[in-house]
Amino acid sequence: MAFAATFDDIWLVDGVRTPFVDYCGAFGGISATDLGIKVAREAIARSGLPVADIGSVVTGSMAPSDFDVFCLPRHVGLYAGVPVEVPAIMAQRICGTGFELFRQAADQISLGYADSALVVGAESMTRNPIAAFTHRTGFKLGAPVGFKDFMWEALIDPAPGIDMIATAENLAKKYGITREEVDAFAAQSFERALAAQAEGRLAAEICPVASERFELPGYATRGLQIPSKLGTVSADTHPRPSPIEALAKLRAVHPGGVQTAGNSAALVDGAAAAVVARGKLVRERHLQPLARIAAAAAVGVPPEIMGIGPAPAIRALLAKTGLTLADIDLIEINEAQGAQLLACERELGLDRAKLNVNGGAIALGHPLAATGVRLTITVAKELQRRGARWGIASACVGGGQGMAVLVENLGG
Repeated sequence: MAFAATFDDIWLVDGVRTPFVDYCGAFGGISATDLGIKVAREAIARSGLPVADIGSVVTGSMAPSDFDVFCLPRHVGLYAGVPVEVPAIMAQRICGTGFELFRQAADQISLGYADSALVVGAESMTRNPIAAFTHRTGFKLGAPVGFKDFMWEALIDPAPGIDMIATAENLAKKYGITREEVDAFAAQSFERALAAQAEGRLAAEICPVASERFELPGYATRGLQIPSKLGTVSADTHPRPSPIEALAKLRAVHPGGVQTAGNSAALVDGAAAAVVARGKLVRERHLQPLARIAAAAAVGVPPEIMGIGPAPAIRALLAKTGLTLADIDLIEINEAQGAQLLACERELGLDRAKLNVNGGAIALGHPLAATGVRLTITVAKELQRRGARWGIASACVGGGQGMAVLVENLGG
């Protein structure tokens, strides 16, 4: 069983992201809300669609990064200049959240709720709180004080009783994936990301970030504050030369396992946004859209092998649209862990030359709710650059899910 739909005449007009910045780096003092506002403003400006035409705001952010997190969707819309009458919503599908935002935006437009939507995924991994859920009734004498690291604890799925890395180790065993293969894939991810950086391919999807104030007449001023010594942040900070020999020296997270800090997704802060619109509005406003949003699919898989989720999600997309893998020119799958990605590659029989051609989350990082938006923008822009037609962006989802979005470049 799959949860899938096709869309007719729904367009990704344009999209952009911040640089993805290492955990506790230049974005460490910035809330996800303000990162979201920054990319929302930039996406609207790049799209060419008047902000007054935005009819819905669809946002995602997993962990609270400030006490006003409940208002993140509304504040992103308002401070981006969207009309005050336009409603906003927060959606959550963990690592698949960014794709869910596109799916919900396309649904809203298809059903006639709006002619366009602002899609924003924003995440501060640095500002994941140290939290307690048991102290509302007070501290009892001698009882443990239950403050824990929210981000660390969130990596554990209590249903199977294992962490996310262990789910990748399960896939490594199932598919016979070795440590050497995982390190080799990670080294390639870094190589491809560095090449894409050097050639300006990543810069095409990034907006530089500097200290900035967000004014909203009649309301409090918000903004971004970058450490003064850094000035403007204009590039991803995690890509670095990472040869197999260096990766091989890192200790496995689990004894005897294949996953290390070097061949798993990097911890970063960042945000990504896009404008989605009905074809009629695109044509009336004489816009030049990036790609057509053709279909979306979500599936469930066993939690203990959650990383295989992209495989059935991609199969569901193909079944729904009548396409085959041979028809797909480019595929982006989130590199949550190297073994997880290799398992999906083997399960589907993917051509590595079409997969994550500009590097992936091992090199670039994985700011949870922003990742799906980033991957969709990345594959759409690369299709356009190559003059190719079909692209898929996908990710596994903690708890045992997978999600994928199909885009079409009609200039291909």
